[in-house]
Amino acid sequence: MLGTVTGGLAQKKPAFRVIAFYTAKNDQAHISYVHEANAWFPTVAKQHHFAYDTTSNWSNLNAAFLANYQVVLFLDTRPDDPAQRAAFQQYMEHGGAWMGFHFAGFALTPSSYPQNWDWYHNTFLGSGSYVGNTWRPTAAVLRVEDRRHPATRHLPPTFTSAPNEWYKWSNDLRTNPAIDILLAIDPRSFPLGTGPKPHEIWHSGYYPVVWTNKNFRMIYVNMGHNDIDYEHGTNKELSFTFQNKLQNQFIVDGLLWLGSRKKISPAHN
Repeated sequence: MLGTVTGGLAQKKPAFRVIAFYTAKNDQAHISYVHEANAWFPTVAKQHHFAYDTTSNWSNLNAAFLANYQVVLFLDTRPDDPAQRAAFQQYMEHGGAWMGFHFAGFALTPSSYPQNWDWYHNTFLGSGSYVGNTWRPTAAVLRVEDRRHPATRHLPPTFTSAPNEWYKWSNDLRTNPAIDILLAIDPRSFPLGTGPKPHEIWHSGYYPVVWTNKNFRMIYVNMGHNDIDYEHGTNKELSFTFQNKLQNQFIVDGLLWLGSRKKISPAHN
């Protein structure tokens, strides 16, 4: 099934077309986020005159289908089928644009989402495997690491995020010359997380949460995990990702940059 929202008047050609892939089956927090995203992005599409389509059919990840879109979103998960993976890699290597959220970067061996796609996790994202997270989902003070990027141009030097489960990775993105870290957790956030497990509370360290790969037109955003009442079995939503004005501004600016197809300063090419 394909859902469509086109910004602006029906007769006006959209500035660009976005297709959002999602699964919305693994973990209530991710399902909540996907439903929230698919309500929020159409509003943004109307305001900024682009088209926003959605699909949960990952077989649409093929060259013919992707040719209709300038930007691909992975709201959660990633493709597992080799043909779908090859189509996405070809799309990105030939100038396509992508924004991925939270669970779209997850890879852990052994798990249901193993690190078995080296191009995506090591070359494209650069992050490697997931190695841990904070718990419970909590807000963090985020520091803008690159003030020159179009996605960060409306942000103050630091701002407080929406609540989120924050990931850490096996690869140090600071050592990868292709990676431009846009946002990282500011030390003022520590201790980050409430536990109860001690390793789920971070007290120090460097944690990038948003970055781009200069060899591709892409942005990975670690946000995308709402807080859920698991403890009492209600599955009630306790927080929402898109109720944060500055974080929303960043996502909009990042998406408009991806859709504009304009180059940025030589330092980022």
